[in-house]
Amino acid sequence: MSHNSFGHLFRITTWGESHGPAIGVVVDGCPPLIPLTEADIQPFLDQRKPGGSRFVTQRQEADAVKILSGVFDDGNGPVTTGTPISLMIENTDQRSKDYGEIAHAFRPGHADFTYQAKYGVRDYRGGGRSSARETASRVAAGAVARKVLGDSIQIRAGVVQLGPHRIPDDQIDFSAVYDNALFAASNEVVPQWEAYLDTVRKAGSSIGAIVALEVIGVPAGWGAPLYAKLDSELAAGLMTINAVKGVEIGAGFEAAMLSGEENADEMRIGPDGEPVFLSNKAGGILGGISTGQPVTARVAFKPTSSILTHRQTINRDGAEVDLRTKGRHDPCVALRGVPVVEAMAAIVLADAKLRHRAQLG
Repeated sequence: MSHNSFGHLFRITTWGESHGPAIGVVVDGCPPLIPLTEADIQPFLDQRKPGGSRFVTQRQEADAVKILSGVFDDGNGPVTTGTPISLMIENTDQRSKDYGEIAHAFRPGHADFTYQAKYGVRDYRGGGRSSARETASRVAAGAVARKVLGDSIQIRAGVVQLGPHRIPDDQIDFSAVYDNALFAASNEVVPQWEAYLDTVRKAGSSIGAIVALEVIGVPAGWGAPLYAKLDSELAAGLMTINAVKGVEIGAGFEAAMLSGEENADEMRIGPDGEPVFLSNKAGGILGGISTGQPVTARVAFKPTSSILTHRQTINRDGAEVDLRTKGRHDPCVALRGVPVVEAMAAIVLADAKLRHRAQLG
């Protein structure tokens, strides 16, 4: 299986399966002399790890990260050495018996059929490599990327729509996201959303959601025209996340309903003599290059495909069967997708920072 790496100068390669002994990531291209310990990475993994509430899978994983290489303590504290950083997260709560029935049948909405068609073999235990378990590795790599970016860049994401329930744009509050079990970007919606998701969960079903992303502090000039546009790289990174079916930058699809006057981000000179934009329909990126405004995006997650309702499918022998997926699954996979969205944004931006520095010094 190829294509397990992402990025250019800041490049990550994830490895491992859902029910294997461990998962992990190799981060290549991280500059040297950046202070880095496991304590810098673990808080972000704790945000993503399973079992945190009744609204996510009850698989119990500590997601404790171990740094295996690329960091050295020369007496002044551990710092990166400029060599590949290898991070490992052990799997400790696999229940492979839950997947016995799908060893020969293809779960609708999953990658079972496509993996079998492409490779002629698949790890059916939790989906193997196609499992969202892999995203823990991305979150670990994202923590390293944040260290490359520095404290001046703030990355925030949150659920802004759960099924049909949407938070109005002027009521989005990213500071509320990690204070509630739904990763909602507003405390006001939590009681209603919890009641709604409880109904979905108890029915053995699932629901989709939209996660909004905002990155503050990206300077003007990152990215490149045409084939290395910052928005295309960001969209590509976000689209690699499990269950993501759509990404829009700035106004996104709503821009199709705007006039040229409404969509144009007009400019003036601010009190300090610097350019000031009067709106941000472009999502902080023009011509593939950052404007200095907040970089914004929205990410659409499909409903979790593993549900208790019987669904029509086929098996490897070509027989038509009905299948219901057992096991421990998220009724809305987008909830734990929030830290993954932040991590992929960090990885894309760390790469953009290093590429900008390589080209222009």
